[in-house]
Amino acid sequence: MERRACPAIVIASALVPLVCIAAAALSSGWFNLWNNALSDLGHAVRSNVAPIFNFGLSAGGLLIALAGACSLGRSRAIGWTLVVAGYFLILIAVFDEVYGRLHFYVSVAFFLSIAALLAEYALTVKGVKGLLASLAIAVGVAAWVAHMVYGLPRGAAVPELISIFIALPFYLDFTLSPRGAR
Repeated sequence: MERRACPAIVIASALVPLVCIAAAALSSGWFNLWNNALSDLGHAVRSNVAPIFNFGLSAGGLLIALAGACSLGRSRAIGWTLVVAGYFLILIAVFDEVYGRLHFYVSVAFFLSIAALLAEYALTVKGVKGLLASLAIAVGVAAWVAHMVYGLPRGAAVPELISIFIALPFYLDFTLSPRGAR
């Protein structure tokens, strides 16, 4: 029987960054979901809540990478994609908005790794789950197109959160399922 990733690590990998993002957003006094990017919360010079936000991303990235490493035996492609996605999430915290273009590049790499995770899941898991993962990719792409092409919404936080929340069920299913979401 194949082992699943440690459930405590997987649950913490989802909760830690999301709770820290929410805590930072609610504590900031200025963050607007429609007009800001999530990373505005992590700006080391301009944000009063940068330590909370950046801690959450870096800790969450480490936990995602660990969950991916624990999943390598079930799917090397998905496991390694999770390791890489976790690393890019850490880099978003390390190279915050103070770093300008570098921050943009690691953020794009993180969100592309989420899309890769969904694509690998769709190719690996047959049936309705695989089809839903394909649909999730389309929803994520539509959210980013609406933002980048049409400026809807003005800030990137909404497409960022959509990307995260559409990938989360598939991540949890793969890492917590005793059979690797097959």
